[in-house]
Amino acid sequence: MKLQKTIKSEARIAGRGLFDGKESKVVFRPGSVDSGVVFVRTDIAEPVRIEASVSNLAERSRRTTLKKGSVCVETVEHCLAAVSALEIDNLIIELSGSELPAPDCSCAEYFKALKRAEIVEQSSERKELVIREPISISLGDMSIYALPYADDVLNITYDLDYGGHTGIGRQIYSCRVTPENFEKNLASARTFLLEVEATQFQARGMGTHLGPRDILVINSDGPIKNSFRFPNECVRHKMADLIGDLKLVGRSIKGRVVAYRSGHSLNQRLAKRLHEVAERQDRAQKLGTDAVLDIRQITKILPHRYPFLLVDKVVEIEGDRRIKGVKNVSFNEHFFQGHFPGTPIMPGVLVVEAMAQMCGLLFAQKLELTGKLAVLLSMDGVKLRKSVVPGDQLILIAEATKVRKRTAQCQCKAMVGDTVVAEAEIKFMLVDDDKV
Repeated sequence: MKLQKTIKSEARIAGRGLFDGKESKVVFRPGSVDSGVVFVRTDIAEPVRIEASVSNLAERSRRTTLKKGSVCVETVEHCLAAVSALEIDNLIIELSGSELPAPDCSCAEYFKALKRAEIVEQSSERKELVIREPISISLGDMSIYALPYADDVLNITYDLDYGGHTGIGRQIYSCRVTPENFEKNLASARTFLLEVEATQFQARGMGTHLGPRDILVINSDGPIKNSFRFPNECVRHKMADLIGDLKLVGRSIKGRVVAYRSGHSLNQRLAKRLHEVAERQDRAQKLGTDAVLDIRQITKILPHRYPFLLVDKVVEIEGDRRIKGVKNVSFNEHFFQGHFPGTPIMPGVLVVEAMAQMCGLLFAQKLELTGKLAVLLSMDGVKLRKSVVPGDQLILIAEATKVRKRTAQCQCKAMVGDTVVAEAEIKFMLVDDDKV
C-alpha cells in the first residue's frame, strides 16, 4: 500500500511570470491528508483557494490556468509537474500574484525547492488511477492516448513533429515518470518558441521582459544566443508540461500515455477524461460493483420504492455521460389492474418516469452530485411511439447533455428490442435529498 505524501517544511520561490512579467512569490506549505493540491491567492483582500483540479480549468492559449470566479492562477504546469514527479499528494501553494514565477523557464527550481522541503509520508492510502481501457483523443493533426500498461508508475511517449523546421524537426522521447528520471531528464528542459512566435508574443505585450538568453527562441539554425541542454530538449519540455497537466486528475496514474504533437488543450482534454474514469471507479468501489448496478445498488441511490421503482438493473455506465438499464415488464405490475382490463398497456407517463429514474442514476455517478435528488422540471420532445405490454423488456438509455450544480438535462429513449417506443428531453432540478 502506497501512502499519501506532503512536505515536511516550508519552501519558497520568487520571480517573474512567464507571460505577464510581474514579480510574484510562492510559499509551499504542508497539506493535510486528502486535501489535495490547493493554490491560495494571498494578494487579494480575502484569500481565494483554488484546487488543482480539472473542474477549475480556464481556457488559455499555450499554458494551463486555474480559475474560481474571477480569480485566476496562471501558468501552473511547471509547478504541478514537479509536484507530480515528487509524488506529492497534499500541498498548499500560496501565491502573491496572478501568475506563478518562471525561474529558468523550466521545472527545475520548483523541483529543487520541494525536494529540499523533504517529502514525508502521511497516514492514509494514496489515491491511484489504473488505466484499464484505452482512451483516444484527436484534434486536427494532434492526438493523445491513455493505454493500459503493466507498470506501477506512469509511462509517457511523446512524439514532437515540427516537420521541415530544421531548428526542431522531429523528436521522440519515452520515460518512466519517477522522481529520479524527472530530475535527471525532464526538470531542466525549458519552454521554447519559434522566432516568429516570440516576435508575435512580444508584439502582443506578452513575455516582453524575456530575451533569447532567458528562454529558448529557435530559428532554422537552432537556439538564438543560447544552446540546448539536451539535443532533444523541446520534446522533454513538452513531456514535462504533460505531466503537470495530468496532475489535475487529482491522483497518481498507472498506465501509459502516448502523445503526438499534443499541447495544453489536448492534455487537458485527456485529464478531464481520466478524471471521469477516476470518479466512475470511486463510485463503483463505493457501491461494491464494477459499474453495473443490481437492484440492491439501485435502491442505495434512488429513493423510489414499490410500486414506483421502475428500473430493475443497470447494464452499462459510461462515466457520468451515458447510462443503460432494464425494466422487465410483468403482467403482475400493479398498474395493469386498471390500464386497461383486457388490454394491458403500460402507461406512457410511467415509461417516461422510468427514463427519468435512469437519469437520476446517471447523475449519481458524479461524486459531487451524490446525495442529490433529481426532481422533474420539464419535458420537451416527448414521443410515445409504440405500446409497451406484459412480457416486454424495456431498455432505458439516458445521455447527459447538460449538468450543473442545481440543474441537469438528459436526452432519453426507451426501446423494446431494436424499436424505439418512447423518447424525451428531460430537465431536472437537483436538490439535497434531505430538503425534499
